[in-house]
Amino acid sequence: MKYDPGTRFFDEMFTPDGQVRPHYEGVRAYLEQLGVPEFERRRHLLDAAFRNQGITFTVYGDAQGTERTFPFDPVPRIIPAAEWAHVEAGLTQRVRALNAFLTDIYSGAQILADGVIPAELVFTSSHFRREVHGVTPPGGVFIHVVGTDLIRDERGEYLVLEDNLRSPSGVSYLLANRQAMTRIYPGLFEGQGVRPVQHYATALLANLQAVSPKPNGTVVVLTPGMYNSAYFEHAYLAQQMGVELVEGRDLFVDAGRVWMRTTGGRRQVDVIYRRIDDDFLDPLAFRRDSSLGVSGLMEVYRQGRVAIANAVGTGVADDKAVYAYVPDMIRYYLNETPLLNNVPTYLGWNADHLEHMLANAPELVFKSVGEAGGYGMLIGPAATRDETAAYLERVRANPREFIAQPVVGLSRHPTLYPDTGTFEGAHIDLRPYVLFGRDVTIVPGGLTRVALTRGSLVVNSSQGGGSKDTWVLDHDGPGQAQGMTQHLHGDPVPGAAPVAAPVPQPPGQTQGQTQGQSQGQSQGQTQTQDQGQTQAQSQGGAHSYQQQLEKTELGTGQPGEEN
Repeated sequence: MKYDPGTRFFDEMFTPDGQVRPHYEGVRAYLEQLGVPEFERRRHLLDAAFRNQGITFTVYGDAQGTERTFPFDPVPRIIPAAEWAHVEAGLTQRVRALNAFLTDIYSGAQILADGVIPAELVFTSSHFRREVHGVTPPGGVFIHVVGTDLIRDERGEYLVLEDNLRSPSGVSYLLANRQAMTRIYPGLFEGQGVRPVQHYATALLANLQAVSPKPNGTVVVLTPGMYNSAYFEHAYLAQQMGVELVEGRDLFVDAGRVWMRTTGGRRQVDVIYRRIDDDFLDPLAFRRDSSLGVSGLMEVYRQGRVAIANAVGTGVADDKAVYAYVPDMIRYYLNETPLLNNVPTYLGWNADHLEHMLANAPELVFKSVGEAGGYGMLIGPAATRDETAAYLERVRANPREFIAQPVVGLSRHPTLYPDTGTFEGAHIDLRPYVLFGRDVTIVPGGLTRVALTRGSLVVNSSQGGGSKDTWVLDHDGPGQAQGMTQHLHGDPVPGAAPVAAPVPQPPGQTQGQTQGQSQGQSQGQTQTQDQGQTQAQSQGGAHSYQQQLEKTELGTGQPGEEN
Protein backbone atom coordinates (compact mmCIF):
# COMPACT_ATOMS: atom_id res chain seq x y z
CA MET A 1 0.00 0.00 0.00
CA LYS A 2 1.74 3.15 -1.23
CA TYR A 3 0.84 6.08 0.97
CA ASP A 4 2.62 9.10 2.42
CA PRO A 5 1.19 10.06 5.85
CA GLY A 6 3.18 13.29 6.00
CA THR A 7 4.03 15.10 9.22
CA ARG A 8 1.86 18.21 9.12
CA PHE A 9 -1.40 16.57 10.24
CA PHE A 10 -2.22 13.63 12.49
CA ASP A 11 -2.77 10.53 10.35
CA GLU A 12 -5.29 7.99 11.64
CA MET A 13 -3.70 4.91 10.05
CA PHE A 14 0.04 5.61 9.98
CA THR A 15 2.65 7.24 12.18
CA PRO A 16 4.77 9.96 10.53
CA ASP A 17 7.59 7.45 9.96
CA GLY A 18 5.26 5.22 7.94
CA GLN A 19 4.48 2.56 10.55
CA VAL A 20 0.91 1.29 10.53
CA ARG A 21 -0.94 1.72 13.82
CA PRO A 22 -1.71 -1.63 15.51
CA HIS A 23 -5.50 -1.48 15.09
CA TYR A 24 -5.12 -0.96 11.32
CA GLU A 25 -2.82 -3.93 10.64
CA GLY A 26 -5.67 -6.22 9.53
CA VAL A 27 -7.07 -3.67 7.08
CA ARG A 28 -3.63 -2.89 5.65
CA ALA A 29 -3.01 -6.61 5.06
CA TYR A 30 -6.38 -7.01 3.35
CA LEU A 31 -5.79 -4.05 1.04
CA GLU A 32 -2.38 -5.37 0.01
CA GLN A 33 -3.77 -8.83 -0.62
CA LEU A 34 -6.74 -7.57 -2.62
CA GLY A 35 -4.79 -5.06 -4.69
CA VAL A 36 -5.80 -1.60 -5.84
CA PRO A 37 -7.48 -2.66 -9.15
CA GLU A 38 -9.84 -5.09 -7.41
CA PHE A 39 -10.45 -2.68 -4.55
CA GLU A 40 -11.39 0.00 -7.10
CA ARG A 41 -13.66 -2.40 -9.02
CA ARG A 42 -15.59 -3.14 -5.86
CA ARG A 43 -15.84 0.56 -5.09
CA HIS A 44 -17.72 0.99 -8.36
CA LEU A 45 -20.10 -1.74 -7.21
CA LEU A 46 -20.67 0.29 -4.04
CA ASP A 47 -21.52 3.39 -6.06
CA ALA A 48 -24.01 1.40 -8.14
CA ALA A 49 -25.61 -0.05 -5.02
CA PHE A 50 -26.06 3.43 -3.53
CA ARG A 51 -27.66 4.71 -6.74
CA ASN A 52 -30.00 1.74 -6.97
CA GLN A 53 -31.10 2.15 -3.36
CA GLY A 54 -31.60 5.90 -3.70
CA ILE A 55 -29.05 6.76 -1.02
CA THR A 56 -28.94 10.43 -1.85
CA PHE A 57 -28.72 13.93 -0.41
CA THR A 58 -29.87 17.29 -1.67
CA VAL A 59 -27.80 20.39 -2.46
CA TYR A 60 -29.84 23.59 -2.42
CA GLY A 61 -29.20 26.28 -5.01
CA ASP A 62 -27.14 24.09 -7.35
CA ALA A 63 -27.87 24.72 -11.03
CA GLN A 64 -26.66 21.21 -11.92
CA GLY A 65 -29.47 19.58 -9.95
CA THR A 66 -30.24 18.93 -6.33
CA GLU A 67 -30.36 15.14 -5.99
CA ARG A 68 -26.99 13.39 -5.66
CA THR A 69 -25.67 10.00 -4.64
CA PHE A 70 -23.87 10.29 -1.33
CA PRO A 71 -20.08 9.99 -1.98
CA PHE A 72 -18.45 7.10 -0.14
CA ASP A 73 -14.85 6.02 0.36
CA PRO A 74 -14.47 2.33 1.29
CA VAL A 75 -11.26 2.57 3.35
CA PRO A 76 -12.74 2.28 6.88
CA ARG A 77 -11.90 4.58 9.74
CA ILE A 78 -11.00 2.46 12.80
CA ILE A 79 -11.19 3.36 16.49
CA PRO A 80 -9.68 0.95 19.07
CA ALA A 81 -11.60 -0.01 22.21
CA ALA A 82 -9.68 2.12 24.74
CA GLU A 83 -9.88 5.20 22.54
CA TRP A 84 -13.62 4.73 22.08
CA ALA A 85 -14.14 4.30 25.83
CA HIS A 86 -12.74 7.80 26.32
CA VAL A 87 -14.96 9.26 23.59
CA GLU A 88 -18.03 7.46 24.89
CA ALA A 89 -17.48 8.68 28.45
CA GLY A 90 -16.98 12.25 27.24
CA LEU A 91 -20.14 12.20 25.12
CA THR A 92 -22.22 10.74 27.95
CA GLN A 93 -21.00 13.46 30.28
CA ARG A 94 -21.70 16.17 27.73
CA VAL A 95 -25.25 15.12 26.86
CA ARG A 96 -26.23 14.86 30.53
CA ALA A 97 -25.02 18.40 31.15
CA LEU A 98 -26.79 19.75 28.06
CA ASN A 99 -30.10 18.17 29.08
CA ALA A 100 -29.69 19.61 32.58
CA PHE A 101 -29.04 23.03 31.06
CA LEU A 102 -32.22 22.93 28.97
CA THR A 103 -34.27 21.75 31.94
CA ASP A 104 -32.85 24.63 33.99
CA ILE A 105 -33.27 27.53 31.57
CA TYR A 106 -36.87 26.63 30.77
CA SER A 107 -37.71 26.62 34.50
CA GLY A 108 -35.76 28.42 37.25
CA ALA A 109 -32.71 29.36 35.14
CA GLN A 110 -30.44 28.99 38.15
CA ILE A 111 -27.28 28.79 36.04
CA LEU A 112 -28.06 32.27 34.71
CA ALA A 113 -28.82 33.64 38.16
CA ASP A 114 -25.47 32.31 39.38
CA GLY A 115 -23.68 34.10 36.55
CA VAL A 116 -22.12 30.96 35.07
CA ILE A 117 -23.54 31.80 31.64
CA PRO A 118 -24.58 35.34 30.66
CA ALA A 119 -28.38 35.57 30.56
CA GLU A 120 -28.13 37.92 27.58
CA LEU A 121 -26.48 35.20 25.52
CA VAL A 122 -29.31 32.73 26.15
CA PHE A 123 -32.26 35.09 25.83
CA THR A 124 -30.98 36.65 22.60
CA SER A 125 -30.52 33.28 20.92
CA SER A 126 -32.86 32.88 17.96
CA HIS A 127 -33.55 29.32 19.12
CA PHE A 128 -34.68 30.20 22.65
CA ARG A 129 -38.45 29.54 22.81
CA ARG A 130 -40.37 31.51 25.40
CA GLU A 131 -43.48 29.62 24.26
CA VAL A 132 -42.35 26.50 26.14
CA HIS A 133 -41.04 28.14 29.32
CA GLY A 134 -42.37 26.11 32.24
CA VAL A 135 -43.14 23.08 30.05
CA THR A 136 -41.34 19.92 31.13
CA PRO A 137 -41.29 17.30 28.35
CA PRO A 138 -42.17 13.66 29.18
CA GLY A 139 -39.53 12.06 31.37
CA GLY A 140 -37.69 15.37 31.60
CA VAL A 141 -35.91 14.51 28.35
CA PHE A 142 -35.22 17.43 26.00
CA ILE A 143 -32.60 15.88 23.72
CA HIS A 144 -33.58 12.37 22.70
CA VAL A 145 -31.15 12.22 19.76
CA VAL A 146 -27.79 14.00 19.68
CA GLY A 147 -25.15 14.16 16.95
CA THR A 148 -21.93 15.66 18.32
CA ASP A 149 -19.25 16.63 15.80
CA LEU A 150 -15.73 15.64 16.85
CA ILE A 151 -12.42 16.41 15.23
CA ARG A 152 -8.83 15.43 16.01
CA ASP A 153 -6.20 18.11 15.97
CA GLU A 154 -2.60 17.95 14.81
CA ARG A 155 -1.67 16.00 17.93
CA GLY A 156 -4.54 13.52 17.67
CA GLU A 157 -6.63 14.88 20.53
CA TYR A 158 -10.39 14.56 20.16
CA LEU A 159 -12.16 17.92 20.36
CA VAL A 160 -15.83 18.85 20.18
CA LEU A 161 -16.51 21.09 17.21
CA GLU A 162 -20.23 21.53 17.83
CA ASP A 163 -23.33 19.93 19.34
CA ASN A 164 -26.30 19.15 17.10
CA LEU A 165 -29.44 18.90 19.23
CA ARG A 166 -32.37 19.99 17.09
CA SER A 167 -32.59 17.26 14.46
CA PRO A 168 -29.12 15.81 13.81
CA SER A 169 -28.88 14.05 10.46
CA GLY A 170 -26.61 11.47 8.88
CA VAL A 171 -27.24 8.29 10.86
CA SER A 172 -28.94 6.64 7.86
CA TYR A 173 -25.68 6.93 5.91
CA LEU A 174 -23.83 5.33 8.82
CA LEU A 175 -26.17 2.32 8.65
CA ALA A 176 -26.20 2.15 4.85
CA ASN A 177 -22.40 2.36 4.71
CA ARG A 178 -21.99 -0.64 7.00
CA GLN A 179 -24.59 -2.68 5.15
CA ALA A 180 -22.91 -2.02 1.80
CA MET A 181 -19.41 -2.69 3.12
CA THR A 182 -20.33 -6.11 4.52
CA ARG A 183 -21.72 -7.11 1.11
CA ILE A 184 -18.97 -5.73 -1.14
CA TYR A 185 -15.92 -6.32 1.10
CA PRO A 186 -16.95 -9.26 3.34
CA GLY A 187 -13.37 -10.47 3.81
CA LEU A 188 -12.37 -7.10 5.23
CA PHE A 189 -14.29 -7.80 8.45
CA GLU A 190 -12.90 -11.29 9.14
CA GLY A 191 -11.20 -11.48 12.52
CA GLN A 192 -11.31 -7.73 13.06
CA GLY A 193 -13.64 -7.61 16.09
CA VAL A 194 -15.82 -4.81 14.68
CA ARG A 195 -18.75 -3.89 16.93
CA PRO A 196 -22.18 -3.85 15.21
CA VAL A 197 -24.26 -0.72 14.55
CA GLN A 198 -27.45 -2.12 13.00
CA HIS A 199 -29.31 -2.07 16.34
CA TYR A 200 -29.65 1.71 16.13
CA ALA A 201 -33.19 1.77 14.70
CA THR A 202 -34.43 -0.61 17.40
CA ALA A 203 -32.79 1.48 20.11
CA LEU A 204 -34.20 4.70 18.63
CA LEU A 205 -37.74 3.32 18.59
CA ALA A 206 -37.43 2.13 22.20
CA ASN A 207 -36.11 5.56 23.18
CA LEU A 208 -39.08 7.29 21.55
CA GLN A 209 -41.67 4.92 22.96
CA ALA A 210 -40.22 5.45 26.45
CA VAL A 211 -41.47 9.07 26.43
CA SER A 212 -44.95 8.26 25.11
CA PRO A 213 -47.78 9.67 27.27
CA LYS A 214 -49.42 6.25 27.19
CA PRO A 215 -48.10 2.65 26.97
CA ASN A 216 -47.32 1.34 23.49
CA GLY A 217 -47.97 4.74 21.98
CA THR A 218 -47.96 5.43 18.27
CA VAL A 219 -44.71 6.92 16.92
CA VAL A 220 -44.42 8.82 13.63
CA VAL A 221 -41.57 10.52 11.78
CA LEU A 222 -42.54 14.05 10.70
CA THR A 223 -40.75 15.20 7.53
CA PRO A 224 -40.92 18.48 5.60
CA GLY A 225 -41.27 16.40 2.43
CA MET A 226 -39.36 14.88 -0.43
CA TYR A 227 -37.46 18.06 -1.32
CA ASN A 228 -35.73 18.27 2.05
CA SER A 229 -31.99 17.54 1.96
CA ALA A 230 -32.34 14.65 4.43
CA TYR A 231 -35.54 13.11 3.05
CA PHE A 232 -33.81 9.81 2.31
CA GLU A 233 -32.93 9.56 5.99
CA HIS A 234 -36.46 10.37 7.14
CA ALA A 235 -37.89 7.61 4.96
CA TYR A 236 -35.11 5.17 5.86
CA LEU A 237 -35.50 5.56 9.62
CA ALA A 238 -39.29 5.31 9.45
CA GLN A 239 -38.96 2.10 7.45
CA GLN A 240 -36.32 0.65 9.79
CA MET A 241 -38.41 1.42 12.88
CA GLY A 242 -41.63 0.20 11.26
CA VAL A 243 -43.50 3.47 11.85
CA GLU A 244 -45.33 5.91 9.59
CA LEU A 245 -43.55 8.68 7.71
CA VAL A 246 -45.87 11.68 7.71
CA GLU A 247 -46.00 15.29 6.56
CA GLY A 248 -47.81 18.08 8.37
CA ARG A 249 -50.89 17.65 6.15
CA ASP A 250 -51.22 14.05 7.37
CA LEU A 251 -51.77 15.19 10.97
CA PHE A 252 -54.44 17.28 12.66
CA VAL A 253 -55.53 18.30 16.16
CA ASP A 254 -58.95 17.50 17.57
CA ALA A 255 -60.32 17.19 21.11
CA GLY A 256 -56.93 17.99 22.63
CA ARG A 257 -55.16 15.17 20.80
CA VAL A 258 -52.99 14.77 17.69
CA TRP A 259 -54.40 12.48 15.02
CA MET A 260 -53.05 10.88 11.85
CA ARG A 261 -55.15 10.43 8.74
CA THR A 262 -55.10 6.82 7.50
CA THR A 263 -57.12 4.82 4.98
CA GLY A 264 -58.77 3.10 7.94
CA GLY A 265 -59.77 6.31 9.67
CA ARG A 266 -57.99 8.58 12.10
CA ARG A 267 -55.40 7.24 14.56
CA GLN A 268 -54.05 8.99 17.63
CA VAL A 269 -50.36 9.97 17.57
CA ASP A 270 -48.41 9.93 20.84
CA VAL A 271 -44.79 10.58 19.83
CA ILE A 272 -43.57 12.75 16.96
CA TYR A 273 -39.96 12.33 15.89
CA ARG A 274 -39.81 15.63 14.10
CA ARG A 275 -37.33 16.53 11.40
CA ILE A 276 -38.73 20.06 11.12
CA ASP A 277 -37.36 23.17 12.83
CA ASP A 278 -39.33 24.79 15.65
CA ASP A 279 -40.36 27.70 13.45
CA PHE A 280 -42.44 25.47 11.18
CA LEU A 281 -44.01 23.08 13.71
CA ASP A 282 -47.21 25.01 14.43
CA PRO A 283 -48.40 28.08 12.49
CA LEU A 284 -50.55 29.12 15.46
CA ALA A 285 -47.51 29.32 17.76
CA PHE A 286 -44.58 30.21 15.49
CA ARG A 287 -44.44 31.16 11.81
CA ARG A 288 -47.94 31.79 10.54
CA ASP A 289 -46.92 31.14 6.95
CA SER A 290 -45.75 27.59 7.65
CA SER A 291 -47.48 24.86 5.68
CA LEU A 292 -45.19 22.15 7.02
CA GLY A 293 -46.49 21.86 10.58
CA VAL A 294 -49.71 21.10 12.43
CA SER A 295 -52.06 23.83 13.66
CA GLY A 296 -52.66 23.51 17.39
CA LEU A 297 -49.79 21.07 17.99
CA MET A 298 -48.12 23.23 20.64
CA GLU A 299 -51.22 23.38 22.83
CA VAL A 300 -51.42 19.57 22.88
CA TYR A 301 -47.70 19.48 23.64
CA ARG A 302 -48.06 21.90 26.57
CA GLN A 303 -50.78 19.68 28.01
CA GLY A 304 -48.46 16.67 27.90
CA ARG A 305 -50.64 14.66 25.51
CA VAL A 306 -47.99 14.27 22.83
CA ALA A 307 -44.20 13.97 23.00
CA ILE A 308 -41.97 15.73 20.49
CA ALA A 309 -38.41 14.56 19.90
CA ASN A 310 -36.24 16.47 20.12
CA ALA A 311 -38.17 18.78 22.42
CA VAL A 312 -39.16 22.26 21.30
CA GLY A 313 -36.53 24.83 22.27
CA THR A 314 -33.48 22.56 22.25
CA GLY A 315 -31.79 24.72 19.61
CA VAL A 316 -30.63 27.23 22.20
CA ALA A 317 -28.16 24.62 23.48
CA ASP A 318 -26.52 24.11 20.10
CA ASP A 319 -26.23 27.81 19.38
CA LYS A 320 -22.56 28.18 18.42
CA ALA A 321 -22.10 30.93 21.01
CA VAL A 322 -23.70 28.93 23.84
CA TYR A 323 -21.49 25.99 22.80
CA ALA A 324 -18.48 27.81 24.24
CA TYR A 325 -19.97 27.41 27.74
CA VAL A 326 -20.66 23.65 27.68
CA PRO A 327 -17.51 22.86 29.73
CA ASP A 328 -18.86 25.29 32.36
CA MET A 329 -22.21 23.46 32.28
CA ILE A 330 -20.43 20.18 32.98
CA ARG A 331 -18.65 21.63 35.99
CA TYR A 332 -21.82 23.38 37.22
CA TYR A 333 -24.39 20.58 36.89
CA LEU A 334 -22.23 17.47 37.25
CA ASN A 335 -19.33 18.78 39.34
CA GLU A 336 -16.97 16.98 36.96
CA THR A 337 -14.01 17.91 34.80
CA PRO A 338 -14.88 17.85 31.08
CA LEU A 339 -13.45 14.78 29.36
CA LEU A 340 -13.71 16.22 25.85
CA ASN A 341 -12.44 19.73 25.24
CA ASN A 342 -13.99 22.37 22.99
CA VAL A 343 -12.23 24.09 20.15
CA PRO A 344 -11.36 27.55 21.60
CA THR A 345 -14.03 30.05 20.60
CA TYR A 346 -14.23 33.84 20.43
CA LEU A 347 -17.69 35.35 20.84
CA GLY A 348 -18.70 38.37 18.79
CA TRP A 349 -21.00 39.74 21.50
CA ASN A 350 -17.99 40.11 23.84
CA ALA A 351 -16.30 43.44 23.07
CA ASP A 352 -12.78 42.20 23.82
CA HIS A 353 -13.30 39.07 21.75
CA LEU A 354 -14.77 41.10 18.89
CA GLU A 355 -11.74 43.37 18.77
CA HIS A 356 -9.44 40.35 18.55
CA MET A 357 -11.64 38.74 15.87
CA LEU A 358 -11.56 41.80 13.66
CA ALA A 359 -7.83 42.36 14.07
CA ASN A 360 -6.89 38.73 13.33
CA ALA A 361 -9.47 37.75 10.71
CA PRO A 362 -6.92 36.30 8.23
CA GLU A 363 -5.90 33.74 10.85
CA LEU A 364 -9.37 32.70 12.05
CA VAL A 365 -12.42 30.75 10.96
CA PHE A 366 -15.66 32.74 11.33
CA LYS A 367 -19.07 31.10 11.70
CA SER A 368 -22.61 32.35 11.87
CA VAL A 369 -24.14 30.97 15.07
CA GLY A 370 -27.38 29.89 13.40
CA GLU A 371 -26.05 28.33 10.19
CA ALA A 372 -25.27 24.67 9.51
CA GLY A 373 -23.96 22.49 6.70
CA GLY A 374 -20.86 24.56 6.07
CA TYR A 375 -22.80 27.69 5.14
CA GLY A 376 -22.27 31.17 6.60
CA MET A 377 -18.53 30.72 7.13
CA LEU A 378 -15.36 32.60 6.38
CA ILE A 379 -12.08 30.68 6.37
CA GLY A 380 -9.61 33.47 6.93
CA PRO A 381 -6.44 31.93 5.44
CA ALA A 382 -8.31 30.92 2.27
CA ALA A 383 -10.38 34.09 1.78
CA THR A 384 -9.51 37.04 -0.42
CA ARG A 385 -9.12 40.52 1.00
CA ASP A 386 -12.46 41.61 -0.50
CA GLU A 387 -14.26 38.54 0.84
CA THR A 388 -12.85 39.17 4.30
CA ALA A 389 -13.81 42.85 4.26
CA ALA A 390 -17.38 42.10 3.17
CA TYR A 391 -17.79 39.41 5.82
CA LEU A 392 -16.42 41.61 8.62
CA GLU A 393 -19.00 44.24 7.74
CA ARG A 394 -21.68 41.69 8.62
CA VAL A 395 -19.86 40.87 11.85
CA ARG A 396 -19.69 44.53 12.89
CA ALA A 397 -23.37 45.04 12.08
CA ASN A 398 -24.55 42.08 14.20
CA PRO A 399 -21.70 40.71 16.36
CA ARG A 400 -23.99 38.47 18.48
CA GLU A 401 -24.55 36.28 15.45
CA PHE A 402 -20.88 35.38 14.89
CA ILE A 403 -18.08 33.44 16.53
CA ALA A 404 -14.49 32.83 15.46
CA GLN A 405 -12.08 29.98 16.10
CA PRO A 406 -8.40 29.39 15.37
CA VAL A 407 -7.65 27.18 12.39
CA VAL A 408 -7.39 23.53 13.37
CA GLY A 409 -5.76 20.98 11.08
CA LEU A 410 -8.18 18.05 11.04
CA SER A 411 -6.66 14.59 11.13
CA ARG A 412 -6.22 12.77 7.84
CA HIS A 413 -7.03 9.27 6.64
CA PRO A 414 -5.94 7.21 3.61
CA THR A 415 -8.57 7.64 0.90
CA LEU A 416 -8.73 6.12 -2.57
CA TYR A 417 -8.91 8.80 -5.26
CA PRO A 418 -10.47 7.37 -8.45
CA ASP A 419 -8.75 9.81 -10.83
CA THR A 420 -5.28 8.52 -9.88
CA GLY A 421 -6.08 5.10 -8.41
CA THR A 422 -3.84 5.86 -5.43
CA PHE A 423 -4.31 6.34 -1.70
CA GLU A 424 -3.92 9.90 -0.49
CA GLY A 425 -4.55 11.61 2.83
CA ALA A 426 -7.95 13.32 3.18
CA HIS A 427 -9.20 15.27 6.19
CA ILE A 428 -12.00 13.76 8.28
CA ASP A 429 -14.26 14.40 11.25
CA LEU A 430 -16.62 12.17 13.23
CA ARG A 431 -20.27 12.49 14.22
CA PRO A 432 -21.24 9.87 16.84
CA TYR A 433 -24.95 9.48 17.61
CA VAL A 434 -26.24 9.50 21.19
CA LEU A 435 -29.69 8.39 22.32
CA PHE A 436 -30.58 10.00 25.63
CA GLY A 437 -33.39 8.92 27.96
CA ARG A 438 -33.50 6.69 31.00
CA ASP A 439 -30.13 5.44 29.81
CA VAL A 440 -27.53 6.75 27.40
CA THR A 441 -27.02 4.66 24.25
CA ILE A 442 -24.16 5.50 21.89
CA VAL A 443 -23.78 3.73 18.57
CA PRO A 444 -20.24 2.26 18.53
CA GLY A 445 -18.92 4.32 15.67
CA GLY A 446 -20.58 7.22 13.93
CA LEU A 447 -20.55 8.99 10.60
CA THR A 448 -17.02 9.76 9.50
CA ARG A 449 -17.18 12.55 6.96
CA VAL A 450 -14.27 12.99 4.58
CA ALA A 451 -13.15 15.98 2.52
CA LEU A 452 -12.87 14.45 -0.95
CA THR A 453 -11.53 17.64 -2.53
CA ARG A 454 -7.75 17.48 -2.27
CA GLY A 455 -6.33 19.65 0.49
CA SER A 456 -9.74 20.76 1.74
CA LEU A 457 -11.08 20.46 5.27
CA VAL A 458 -14.67 20.88 4.10
CA VAL A 459 -16.29 17.58 5.04
CA ASN A 460 -19.96 18.49 4.54
CA SER A 461 -21.69 16.64 1.72
CA SER A 462 -23.22 19.92 0.58
CA GLN A 463 -19.70 21.30 0.17
CA GLY A 464 -18.10 18.36 -1.66
CA GLY A 465 -17.49 15.91 1.19
CA GLY A 466 -18.29 12.21 1.49
CA SER A 467 -18.25 9.54 4.17
CA LYS A 468 -16.48 6.41 5.41
CA ASP A 469 -17.58 3.37 7.37
CA THR A 470 -16.51 3.82 10.99
CA TRP A 471 -15.36 0.80 12.96
CA VAL A 472 -15.15 0.56 16.72
CA LEU A 473 -13.16 -2.51 17.75
CA ASP A 474 -13.66 -4.68 20.81
CA HIS A 475 -9.88 -4.62 21.31
CA ASP A 476 -6.91 -2.28 20.82
CA GLY A 477 -5.18 -4.14 18.01
CA PRO A 478 -2.52 -6.87 17.87
CA GLY A 479 -0.10 -4.69 19.84
CA GLN A 480 -0.63 -3.27 23.29
CA ALA A 481 -2.48 0.05 23.04
CA GLN A 482 -0.20 2.92 23.94
CA GLY A 483 -1.37 5.71 26.19
CA MET A 484 -1.16 9.40 25.52
CA THR A 485 2.21 10.96 26.26
CA GLN A 486 2.64 13.71 28.79
CA HIS A 487 2.58 16.30 25.98
CA LEU A 488 -1.17 15.86 25.59
CA HIS A 489 -1.62 17.20 29.09
CA GLY A 490 0.21 20.44 28.58
CA ASP A 491 3.63 19.50 29.97
CA PRO A 492 6.49 21.56 28.54
CA VAL A 493 8.15 20.34 25.37
CA PRO A 494 11.84 21.12 24.93
CA GLY A 495 12.43 23.72 22.26
CA ALA A 496 8.81 24.90 22.09
CA ALA A 497 8.09 28.35 20.73
CA PRO A 498 7.76 31.13 23.29
CA VAL A 499 4.34 32.13 24.49
CA ALA A 500 2.68 35.00 22.65
CA ALA A 501 1.37 38.16 24.22
CA PRO A 502 -1.93 37.76 26.10
CA VAL A 503 -5.15 37.76 24.08
CA PRO A 504 -8.77 37.87 25.28
CA GLN A 505 -9.76 34.60 26.93
CA PRO A 506 -12.76 32.52 25.87
CA PRO A 507 -15.35 31.47 28.47
CA GLY A 508 -14.17 29.28 31.33
CA GLN A 509 -10.44 29.80 30.73
CA THR A 510 -8.07 31.75 32.97
CA GLN A 511 -4.98 33.50 31.71
CA GLY A 512 -2.77 31.48 34.01
CA GLN A 513 -4.15 28.20 32.72
CA THR A 514 -3.60 29.22 29.12
CA GLN A 515 -0.04 30.39 29.57
CA GLY A 516 0.91 27.29 31.50
CA GLN A 517 -0.59 24.93 28.99
CA SER A 518 0.39 26.58 25.73
CA GLN A 519 3.90 25.25 25.92
CA GLY A 520 2.92 21.72 24.90
CA GLN A 521 2.78 22.44 21.19
CA SER A 522 5.55 20.42 19.57
CA GLN A 523 3.54 19.04 16.69
CA GLY A 524 6.28 16.89 15.23
CA GLN A 525 6.83 15.09 18.54
CA THR A 526 3.21 14.57 19.51
CA GLN A 527 2.09 13.31 16.11
CA THR A 528 4.06 10.11 16.62
CA GLN A 529 1.76 9.02 19.43
CA ASP A 530 -0.67 6.13 19.06
CA GLN A 531 -4.03 7.18 20.40
CA GLY A 532 -4.99 4.38 22.78
CA GLN A 533 -5.76 6.79 25.58
CA THR A 534 -8.00 5.80 28.46
CA GLN A 535 -10.56 7.77 30.36
CA ALA A 536 -8.39 7.79 33.44
CA GLN A 537 -5.51 9.36 31.54
CA SER A 538 -7.78 12.06 30.16
CA GLN A 539 -9.08 12.93 33.63
CA GLY A 540 -5.64 13.03 35.13
CA GLY A 541 -4.20 15.51 32.65
CA ALA A 542 -6.37 18.58 33.23
CA HIS A 543 -5.37 19.68 29.71
CA SER A 544 -7.57 22.25 28.04
CA TYR A 545 -7.47 22.95 24.33
CA GLN A 546 -8.01 26.61 25.14
CA GLN A 547 -4.22 26.79 25.24
CA GLN A 548 -4.32 27.11 21.47
CA LEU A 549 -5.37 30.73 21.82
CA GLU A 550 -1.92 31.55 23.16
CA LYS A 551 -0.02 30.02 20.25
CA THR A 552 2.32 32.34 18.40
CA GLU A 553 1.05 30.76 15.19
CA LEU A 554 -2.69 30.12 14.88
CA GLY A 555 -2.26 27.87 11.90
CA THR A 556 -2.04 30.63 9.30
CA GLY A 557 -1.99 29.16 5.83
CA GLN A 558 -3.87 25.97 6.76
CA PRO A 559 -7.45 25.42 5.67
CA GLY A 560 -10.08 25.83 8.37
CA GLU A 561 -12.30 23.19 9.85
CA GLU A 562 -15.85 22.84 8.64
CA ASN A 563 -19.07 21.94 10.39
